[in-house]
Amino acid sequence: MKAMSLRNPVIRRNGNFLIGTAVVTACLWVLVPLYFLAVNALSSPKAVIGFPKPAVPQFNLESVHFFATYEGVATALLNSVLVAGLTMVLAIGLGAPAGYALARFDFPGKSAFRLVVLMTRAFPLPLLALPLTVLYIRTGLDDTALGLAFVHTTLALPFSILITASLFLSIPVELEEAAWTLGCTRIGAFRHIVLPLAVPGIAASAVFAFVTSWNEVFAAAVLTVQHRTLTAFLLQSLDVSPLPLKFAGAAALVLPTLIFLFAVRKYLFSLWGIANR
Repeated sequence: MKAMSLRNPVIRRNGNFLIGTAVVTACLWVLVPLYFLAVNALSSPKAVIGFPKPAVPQFNLESVHFFATYEGVATALLNSVLVAGLTMVLAIGLGAPAGYALARFDFPGKSAFRLVVLMTRAFPLPLLALPLTVLYIRTGLDDTALGLAFVHTTLALPFSILITASLFLSIPVELEEAAWTLGCTRIGAFRHIVLPLAVPGIAASAVFAFVTSWNEVFAAAVLTVQHRTLTAFLLQSLDVSPLPLKFAGAAALVLPTLIFLFAVRKYLFSLWGIANR
């Protein structure tokens, strides 16, 4: 017993050290690439190409200015925002009701429906590219923001459904039943009781749908020509461009996602049970 009591502080200390090491490693894994991306995007072309790198970065907006004024970048950026916004609205508008139905109702084939929702991600998008392109040409959805948003919604919808279903399951049904006894309809109870509690989960679904659409490149490159998103535009125009412009383009893709995540961070913290300070 005495030996175990002496060993426990050592085990606890070693466990804390391993946890701290894992946290620091994870942070570095994310932050170091972002740091080098930002430094190279904001450095002069000579500093990006040159070696060895200076110990203190010398910031220069020449590459950023050239990228921002490059023909077609502004239009592609607006297309990306439009498609991602449509995807976010469609994914939430379809995913939240489906998640609520999975959480609150029992119906035949409920388990099979969950499996089918997940199986939609089992089919690789390149396999569906040809029939999807033919369908879009016939229906007039090719080279449109709405048509591309439909594809991105299909990619984001399974996770939106499962995230919201898990959230609604965590909200006690007794709260709704109490609202019914006080005169609320099912819709009224959902709007006044469930929806305010579900905002963090809906925000998480919105973040996932936005990021999925913003980063998707295959469907955007195949289904659009004149109305390309920023990812497809960069794939087409900057593939053989100088290295400084590639860094500027990568920063342009990462920055809006980070801004969006920071804008909804309080809802994500609430979802994870972390106080917003």
